[in-house]
Amino acid sequence: MHSAWRILVRGSGDIGSAVAHRLYKSGYAVALHDSPLPMVARRKMSFADAIFDGNTTLEAVQARRVNNLSILRGILIQPTFIPVLVGDFNRLLSKLRPHTLVDARMRKHSQPERQIHLAPFTIGLGPNFTAGRTVHTAIETAWGERLGQALTHGSTCPLEGEPISIEGHSRDRYVYAPVAGKFSTSHQIGDVVTKGQEIARIGGTILHAPICGILRGLTHDGVPVEIKTKIIEVDPRLEHAQISGIPPRPARIAEGVLTTIQNWEASHAH
Repeated sequence: MHSAWRILVRGSGDIGSAVAHRLYKSGYAVALHDSPLPMVARRKMSFADAIFDGNTTLEAVQARRVNNLSILRGILIQPTFIPVLVGDFNRLLSKLRPHTLVDARMRKHSQPERQIHLAPFTIGLGPNFTAGRTVHTAIETAWGERLGQALTHGSTCPLEGEPISIEGHSRDRYVYAPVAGKFSTSHQIGDVVTKGQEIARIGGTILHAPICGILRGLTHDGVPVEIKTKIIEVDPRLEHAQISGIPPRPARIAEGVLTTIQNWEASHAH
């Protein structure tokens, strides 16, 4: 068990949640941090709903929202769930003092800030991280042979290419916010939808299902969204759609994070 080794994961989306899940199952004391209203679409593949509902379960691991920082260290001594926290990140960082910080926010269109000084070991997931400069180690998150690979120097691949195709549908499975504003919907993940059906609104802008299928991703009702954010996803496989659990790509990324942490831990053992 590694329960004395505290790890903080930034981002409660499917990638960050898969990472937290894998580390928790491997015996690490792990906590998740995100904004109070996260723009997460694949909520049944993540721990994001713990922020809205107080708790949620992903593949037999429970996550609970924790609002009191004073009890966090106690929870992590013998963790029975993954604590999910919102609010001031720097305050959390100073209170928790993690051994490892993992940035899994997947902000693909922005340049990540320098975080290498925030913890003894820092890991960045996705495009635009530079190992040795913004973080100690960067991990590839794009589909392909390098998925889950750790870089100790150099930068991760830039955002490019198309999403993986499902029954001939790739990027057309998604709806991206055409405007910024408050996202409103009465639908639920798992609903069967038809192409052109109204799914949600941002203010007065109506958002329609891009194809026929099952709602796999749907941002939580009431969340303010930024323009170009991925907010709706439809899986065209009516009988075999995956709308919950940890998909293959996040699982491989999580495995890469686990291996990276284990290697670093072994090299710094005294």
